[in-house]
Parts: sequence; structure tokens; C-alpha cells
Amino acid sequence: MKSKILPPESLDELMQRAQEMAGLTLGQLAELHHVAVPSNLKRDKGWIGQLIELELGATAGSKPEQDFLHLGVELKTIPVDESGKPLETTYVTVAPLMNINGLRWQESLVYHKLQRVLWIPVEGIRHKPIGERRIGSPILWTPSEEEMAQIRQDWEEIMELIALGKVEQITARHGEVLQLRPKGANSRALTQSIAQDGQVKLTNPRGFYLKIPFTQQILSRYF
Repeated sequence: MKSKILPPESLDELMQRAQEMAGLTLGQLAELHHVAVPSNLKRDKGWIGQLIELELGATAGSKPEQDFLHLGVELKTIPVDESGKPLETTYVTVAPLMNINGLRWQESLVYHKLQRVLWIPVEGIRHKPIGERRIGSPILWTPSEEEMAQIRQDWEEIMELIALGKVEQITARHGEVLQLRPKGANSRALTQSIAQDGQVKLTNPRGFYLKIPFTQQILSRYF
């Protein structure tokens, strides 16, 4: 997908674009951009997010920065069921597994990415053809002090375990609102991490994800 739409110049312009998109189906939006709709998302997992990035003029692509860096906004599409409940956890960013000595919360990508998030709910009902799924109303969310404190606490506990070489022992149950999970196209993808004896070992890449009850709490506050 190639972006032809210029990035929005202001927050108001970004929100206007997002509101104009609400109510359209993914098929209608794809048609506007002359993009083919995949028959399933198994091989095109990021397709919905890329289509919405295209429409809104997001700039980051796969770079480790906010999607609208000049506005300080991260874009997250979130699949929801008929009642508006999120259907899956939300990927935030890849987790650093090496050279983390002295890394502080305020310097972390999790902190940076979650300063302000534009949530775009999209119908994710499995039995509904992708082209017929509707895009919902946008939500611009700035975490409250309490929410940021929850995320920070989970991040610090998880990073401490990584620093101690215990990355293999971290499960998706760790963390109240933020979790660490393997992140990679397949289980053969490997990256370096810290071993318990302080040496370097190979493990699957990991990513930070927001848990469903937390994102549900955000969405239900607005809907």
C-alpha cells in the first residue's frame, strides 16, 4: 500500500479524517484507495491497520515511533465484537531484551507510544466477510495518571525479570494491564537476550501488549 494522502497538519484535521471514515466498511475504504480486499487476514495480518494508516496519512510505517510523531499521536486499530468488546490484546511495541541497563520508564518506547492514542474500533466478527466489516467512531485517549501508573508498574516488573535473565519465565499472565508475549512471524525467529548467568542467549522476540480488560475499560468510557 502506498500513501498518497499527506499527513494531517493538526489534531483537528486528524480527528476530522477519522470521523469521516466512521461508518464506512473496509470494502468501501479499500475501493477509495484502489486496494484489493484479502479473503482472510491470516497472511495479511496488518492489512486493516495499513489501510487505515493510508486513509489518515500516518507516517511512521514500521519505524519505532508514534504514527503521527508531529502530533504526538499513536494510531491503534482495535477489532471489536457486536457489543464493542475488544477481541484481542493490543500490540504496543517490541520489547528490548539486550542493553537495558539503566533504561528508565520515561525513555521507554511503551511510555512514548502510549502518551496519546487514537483508537479506531473495527468490526472483527470472524464470520463477517472482511470487506463488509464497519469502521467505528474514533476515540482520542490520553492515559490518566492512574492508568499510566498501572502500565509503568507492569513495565518495570517485566523489565526487571528480563534484566535478571528470566525472559523465558515471563508468561502472558504477568502484569495487570500490560503483558509480554512472543512477537515474530514464527517460532523460528530468534533474537539475543540476557541469560541468567549474565551471558547472551537466543530467544524468540517479545512484544508488549495491552490486555483486553484494560482496552475494554477505555472503549466503554467513550461508548
